[in-house]
Amino acid sequence: MPALKELTTVEEWNTALEGSNSRPLVVFKHSTTCPVSANAFTEFSNYLNNNPEQDDTDFVLVKVIESRPVSNQVAEDTSVKHESPQIILIKDKAKYWTASHWSITEAHMSAVMK
Repeated sequence: MPALKELTTVEEWNTALEGSNSRPLVVFKHSTTCPVSANAFTEFSNYLNNNPEQDDTDFVLVKVIESRPVSNQVAEDTSVKHESPQIILIKDKAKYWTASHWSITEAHMSAVMK
């Protein structure tokens, strides 16, 4: 399974964003109090569990309530209006694809990521 790193500081986000120059970066923005976000996180986790070969991509988690400054910085740096749950695929420091709410499914991720 690809590693999932939780980002809790803006500095960690800046490092992850910089890394997108050489490796795709997938950001999952998660609300720990929202049932829709819980469902999307299950779909996201299923994707990670069922795609162990996806080791050429960095996967990060941002908890939007607990790490609000990071969540806000992601929105600002990617020009993607904040929603949660939300998934953003970043390449070369720019948004390549995004989805939110019920559009975050294992099937949708598989179609975009492969």
